[in-house]
Amino acid sequence: MTYDDCAERPQTGWDMHCHTVFSDGTETPEELVRQAKAMQLLGVAITDHDTTSGWVPAQRAAERLGLPLLRGTEITAEFDRTSVHMLAYQYDPNSPHIAGMFARTRDGRVRRAKIMVERLSEDFPITWDGVLDQVKEGSRTTIGRPHIADALVAAGVYDTRSEAFQGAVNGRSKYYVPTASPTALEVVDAVREAGGVSVVAHPADTSRNRVLLSDEQIHALVDEGLDGLEVWHRGNSPAQRLRLLALAQRYGLLTTGGSDWHGKGKPNLLGENVTDPETVAQIIERGAIDPIRPYLA
Repeated sequence: MTYDDCAERPQTGWDMHCHTVFSDGTETPEELVRQAKAMQLLGVAITDHDTTSGWVPAQRAAERLGLPLLRGTEITAEFDRTSVHMLAYQYDPNSPHIAGMFARTRDGRVRRAKIMVERLSEDFPITWDGVLDQVKEGSRTTIGRPHIADALVAAGVYDTRSEAFQGAVNGRSKYYVPTASPTALEVVDAVREAGGVSVVAHPADTSRNRVLLSDEQIHALVDEGLDGLEVWHRGNSPAQRLRLLALAQRYGLLTTGGSDWHGKGKPNLLGENVTDPETVAQIIERGAIDPIRPYLA
């Protein structure tokens, strides 16, 4: 992919948007940390979907391999029928509000996946057991469309997960079922209540939504306590990055960057977009929990 980036795009820093086998990534938290260390990133954040299950193994790997780590989660939400993903960093995982929200979302994802598999099975050789075979960490894994895509690949329907997402698993296909999700406003409120930092993930990615979050919707999230926007993401066009930068300046928001790395699950390259260390320092200062800083040990 060729990037026509704005001058402000950070060249060194932290990759703040990474997924592992505890949601829809293909690699373990240890492998995430190992690759980030080898690439000489300043640090990395684990942000699996709707779960904290990968936090402990990521922490152990960071301490063993000597790489700073932030702990986070990508939370599935919606705003007036627009799908919104929120990155939550450094929050207290024991907060009842946020823990309950995750549990409800994960249960909803399983119900939704079973309905999709039932629909798909009418036209393709796919079963629920075949989907479960793609789940790496059992009940600790957040099940989603990527596991259905991988099951279709295993059945020989597609060659890659990406092809499956362009085909039967696509959000516009007849097999698609939306996930029952909390509102983005509720997510911002829950993250704030848990002492965390909330950032809208890939807010201008037209491959995910035909209708993007409007300036007015982002303003409403700011009023609720939103902390930042993920500006540096491959899904945001150069023109949209400029728009997001202007909104961040208007509302005093943090601007972050991340690869949305999934290992072999997506073409996104670890470290292809990063967050500058000054912004990471602000996230750490605002958060309820301490970062993993093995270099201070």
